[in-house]
Amino acid sequence: MTSLRTRVSSPASLALSGAETEAVRRAAETVCRAAGGRLDDPETTAAARGGWEEVPGRLRAAVRTFRRDSGDCGVMLVRGLPVDEALLPPTPAVDGSVRRGATVPAAALLMTAAGGLGDPAAYAPEKSGALVQDVVPVPGKEDFEGNAGSTLLSFHIENAFHVHRPDFVMLLCLRADHDGAAGLRTGSIRQALPTLSQRTREALFRPEFSTQPPPSFGTTDADTPPRPVLCGDPEDPDLRVDFSATTAMTREARQALAELEAAVDATSHTVRLTAGDLVIVDNRVTTHGRTAFRPRYDGRDRWLLRTFAVADLRRSRGHRPGDGYVLSH
Repeated sequence: MTSLRTRVSSPASLALSGAETEAVRRAAETVCRAAGGRLDDPETTAAARGGWEEVPGRLRAAVRTFRRDSGDCGVMLVRGLPVDEALLPPTPAVDGSVRRGATVPAAALLMTAAGGLGDPAAYAPEKSGALVQDVVPVPGKEDFEGNAGSTLLSFHIENAFHVHRPDFVMLLCLRADHDGAAGLRTGSIRQALPTLSQRTREALFRPEFSTQPPPSFGTTDADTPPRPVLCGDPEDPDLRVDFSATTAMTREARQALAELEAAVDATSHTVRLTAGDLVIVDNRVTTHGRTAFRPRYDGRDRWLLRTFAVADLRRSRGHRPGDGYVLSH
């Protein structure tokens, strides 16, 4: 671990004051007006970067610190963002639901927050390449292990199969589930690593693991080359794994993967989000998942908004036609 990192036993948390909430609301409204009803336009992204400079300094400082060093948990929770739950439309209940327009003002909050982390990004094969996506339960997909399901969602690095996976995943809660049962689970390699045997660490650094795309990409049989699960600094590695989609190719790799999954689970954290809660996950070092819950499909089910952010957009230039924000493949 670097000397800059402060060890913590739980995710970093910031609760906004009433005045700070109102300041964030004003910044989001400015972005909404600039969007002209279109969240995916480059002009909106530019306005969101400017809007980030208008949010309270305490929030900007916390996000700036998290971007540089996300801590042992690799998670930041911001509470008190302006979400007027009573004014929301019914929770969507269709597969692939996204936010293209600013009809839900809170969607502009994610675009604004992405400006503090770097730049927003999306993937054309996933949810039609929308920069702001709905995470909602869909009738008939209760047992689907993805964001349309309501069963237990395994720990995973978002888009772990992709050479340019996102650096950060942002999840903004608009509505909690009726029973308060759905818990966002996170597990960091920084907390799991010290519990792993040296043999397992060495195995996880070998290119003996293949990860398939998630079902949201419309295919699960892509030809992904074998890669290591851990890479970078042996004492503070990056993590690339999806425990429901990563296959170990040797017996020792299978044993190492099983030990890693147990270690991530044993050192994990669970938070139950309520309206106005924003979670930022450092997707380079921290997995996330979700506990099971029971939707009612009555228009008031659990509803999160999701946006990806990258710290260095330039790295993926060859995947982004016209230097936009959507990776084509």
